[in-house]
Amino acid sequence: MTAPMKIIRSREFTGDRPWAALDIANMNGTTTRLHWTDQPYKWHTNEGEEVFAVLDGRVQMHYRENGQEEIATLEAGDVFFAGVGCEHVAHPLGAARILVVEREGSV
Repeated sequence: MTAPMKIIRSREFTGDRPWAALDIANMNGTTTRLHWTDQPYKWHTNEGEEVFAVLDGRVQMHYRENGQEEIATLEAGDVFFAGVGCEHVAHPLGAARILVVEREGSV
């Protein structure tokens, strides 16, 4: 039996609250979710790695490196990889749609 296929039109997804998510897949404990937001998240450190891909909009990714806060502006098509222990927070500049791949249950 084959698994069902999905086509997700990311630009059509809008959440009813900041960081609303559309679950796309769970592959052996690794989740892929589409998020819509127009508000910052919160400073956090994931238990595992995280791939953060901006599909639509712009996001300022704040992260700490050697105790210093750094900021990178991510445009549509840009990807941010947060390794284990990378403290970070995303600040969208207006509405944004973001694909996040991470361990199931991550913050």
